[in-house]
Amino acid sequence: MWDVLSWLFFIVFIAGLIVVGGLLIRGYMTGGTPGAGLTGTLFAPKPDKRLEVVDQANIDGRRRLVLIRRDKVEHLIMTGGPVDVVIETGIGEARRGEADEPGSATIVRTPRRFGQAVGEG
Repeated sequence: MWDVLSWLFFIVFIAGLIVVGGLLIRGYMTGGTPGAGLTGTLFAPKPDKRLEVVDQANIDGRRRLVLIRRDKVEHLIMTGGPVDVVIETGIGEARRGEADEPGSATIVRTPRRFGQAVGEG
């Protein structure tokens, strides 16, 4: 008699584990929202990467230039010195497509005479 009861308890226990496991998997697949079907977190596509290291270069033994991209905007950072420094920020995709003519200056500044201070006219 105990043999039959122990087998019956074992079958009920395994069936309970299957039901609980199915409910957990269903909740994971639907993201916890009832009626969402198989559109939850288990089969959903991975989100796009928002942050990545585009390029890096060693300056000397301690310092390094790192170009990172966050949400399609690039930032140039120097790390490894006494203080990490943001050198340039907001480098966008539009600037990458523009090609400067060879020999053209990016920053145009009026020439000064020898000894003339900035702002003297």
